[in-house]
Amino acid sequence: MGRGLFLAAIAAVCLGVGALGGYRLGAAQEPEVVVQPLPLTEEERSTIALFRAARETVVSISTSDRVVDPWTRRTFDQPAGSGSGFVWDARGHIVTNNHVIEGRSRATVTLADGRSFDARLVGRDPAHDLAVLRIEGDALPAPLPLGLSRDLEVGQDVLAIGNPFGLDWTLTTGIVSALDRELPTGRGGAVRGLIQTDAAINPGNSGGPLLDSAGRLIGVNTAIFSPSGASAGIGFAIPVGSVRRVVPQLIETGRYAPPTLGILVDARINAAVNRQGLPGVLVLGAEPGSPAAAAGLETARLDRSGRIVPGDIVTAVDDTPVETLDDFLAALDLRAPGESVTLTLRNGRRERTLELELAPG
Repeated sequence: MGRGLFLAAIAAVCLGVGALGGYRLGAAQEPEVVVQPLPLTEEERSTIALFRAARETVVSISTSDRVVDPWTRRTFDQPAGSGSGFVWDARGHIVTNNHVIEGRSRATVTLADGRSFDARLVGRDPAHDLAVLRIEGDALPAPLPLGLSRDLEVGQDVLAIGNPFGLDWTLTTGIVSALDRELPTGRGGAVRGLIQTDAAINPGNSGGPLLDSAGRLIGVNTAIFSPSGASAGIGFAIPVGSVRRVVPQLIETGRYAPPTLGILVDARINAAVNRQGLPGVLVLGAEPGSPAAAAGLETARLDRSGRIVPGDIVTAVDDTPVETLDDFLAALDLRAPGESVTLTLRNGRRERTLELELAPG
């Protein structure tokens, strides 16, 4: 074969390889397959948008104890635990659970953007398992919009954001499983009126927000019921109605001690009566020596079949309508011990007003 013919043969082979578009001699290469991403559903897009909007306001809280070395007498901070919280206002107030910070000497708040701040305790209320911290910083995230406890319904969608097991900014979803639950505090008392949810809540989620499908705060995640210590599908959250009442007082005075009239009520019974179309606060009794006892209010009773027969029902405080127990307690929170309030009471078809003086809580 002449030199010219040999070069022509080589060129032909090269052109053939190029024309085969990636095929190798002796073997065929599989053509590249492009997999198109699955389109998101409208519900998925909504959940993603809610998480992105709320994530920035959720914080991680780590706590430590001041420890003294018995040999060197030097002090150092020893990590004690972690939890979650969220920004309450532009002044840097952070809401979390009381049990997250109780007994700890130091708390550090970390924002979603990575910034960390030493936090100062503003106030706490063990009875509602709520606490308020404060941080000093610029360009803090905007607070969450607040929902209403009275709008909650069993079966509605909820989202929980927190830091379970140290896994930062985790989203879980579920529904409202039940309302008006009660949880013992271990001090002989109980936190009442809780939201029960099947959204996964684990250690580290405590203090994080529970949101509705509109991204509004409807509760503060506080506890789980689990023999193993991990989520078993039964979690509890403090309802936003309690948060609305307690947090402003903690910020203002450092403690929650609302004035009282001594009217005995029950959140679960009252909510059930309200759902049956009877607005107001059912008077179940009066504490001995209280203003309510002195006024001789007529209390509810049970008939022979075990049904509740209402007595006096509070329908307004100082001309402000009262439809739920939260409305009533919120109205009292705005007053101070020693002030007088006018109650509007309905009993059957009869309505009357009564002026009572508030006692210290």
